[in-house]
Amino acid sequence: MSRQDITIGLFGFGVVGKGLWDVLLQTPGLKANIRKICIKTHDKPRPVPQEFFTFDRDELLNDDRINIIVELIDDSEAAFEIVSAAMRNGKGVVSANKKMIADHLHELLQLQQRYNVPFLYEAASCASIPIIRNLEEYYDNDLLVSIEGIVNGSTNYILTKIHRDKLTLNDALKQAQALGYAESNPSLDVDGYDAKYKLLILLLHAFGIAESPERIYNLGIQRLNSLDLRLAGEKGYKIKLIAHAHKFGENKVIAFVLPQFVNESSRFFAVDDVLNGVQTETGFADKQFFMGKGAGAFPTASAVLSDISALSYSYRYEYKKRNQQVLTLTDRFSLEVFVSFRNRDDVPASDFMEVTEKYRSPEGNYIVGRINFTKLTESAWIRNPEVSVLLTPDFQPLPLPEDQTVAD
Repeated sequence: MSRQDITIGLFGFGVVGKGLWDVLLQTPGLKANIRKICIKTHDKPRPVPQEFFTFDRDELLNDDRINIIVELIDDSEAAFEIVSAAMRNGKGVVSANKKMIADHLHELLQLQQRYNVPFLYEAASCASIPIIRNLEEYYDNDLLVSIEGIVNGSTNYILTKIHRDKLTLNDALKQAQALGYAESNPSLDVDGYDAKYKLLILLLHAFGIAESPERIYNLGIQRLNSLDLRLAGEKGYKIKLIAHAHKFGENKVIAFVLPQFVNESSRFFAVDDVLNGVQTETGFADKQFFMGKGAGAFPTASAVLSDISALSYSYRYEYKKRNQQVLTLTDRFSLEVFVSFRNRDDVPASDFMEVTEKYRSPEGNYIVGRINFTKLTESAWIRNPEVSVLLTPDFQPLPLPEDQTVAD
């Protein structure tokens, strides 16, 4: 197959945009060049000739010589306006904006089909790990059993500093912000939303499920307390924020983002700092593990570059699993969890289907047990900021009895 020349209109010239400029200079065989860069800040010094820059997005969107729009801005709604306008103008699009994709997933699927344009976004989930195209092309819907992963480099860095350097969560967060791993408003990362957006993208390509963010439950690392950390130290665990999607029964999938204790037998145990790790499990090939940098200029730019290269060969996602429409999400399952809390009456043991361990002390309290997932996510105590919830290391989701209800 012959390779076509690529002329790029680039939106955004921050860390990743500058990284893309640099890696393109080092890959002349790609036959891709940036024609124009749309920016919003006037007085910021940039190591690129001024003639490349504009503040008018229409210069890129309406230029017939530009055949690919690369969107690398941090405003998800503005990004959607740019991406949708580019598609309506018949241009292929590459994006790294996971929130934009998650918030507008159904609209983006419709735009691709209506205007017959490709839209690639490998960099929107796990940066340097080539997971989306592997899910799209390699794993058959009937063979894939689960996908789970550490998909947010910021929270993984924070948890690593807490475990290895004994920093407090606040001190580790400040260090992550100083290094540029976390934003000044870090809630997208530490509350688990970033991981949820990436999980939604992975769900589409792993199991063909297109859902809205509200459908996926996420709890981040902001509630971790001294009791959680002490128990992890005593048992030789680490704490990781992990996104989960598991095939459940014949035609159902469960999906959520929760902190989890992991032990040395888990491949996630060695995934530290800003690394991401993704594990797939299939019916015949068992488990496979992908690990790589999940943040930074060059790791993310390399994923963007991979999409640009794929577009030069007219590649596009086919969404074969989505078109089959055989799997749907379910909340009818139970999990084994560790729940710690300050006041002894904050979390009633009667909410659990089974309690395997209870601990009470002036320092704090915890319960280990199996709980109906809907009971967990809809309880009043889950909204208490002094209640922390973690998955146990070897948790197994189990189906609910047919007569089990939320009230039970």
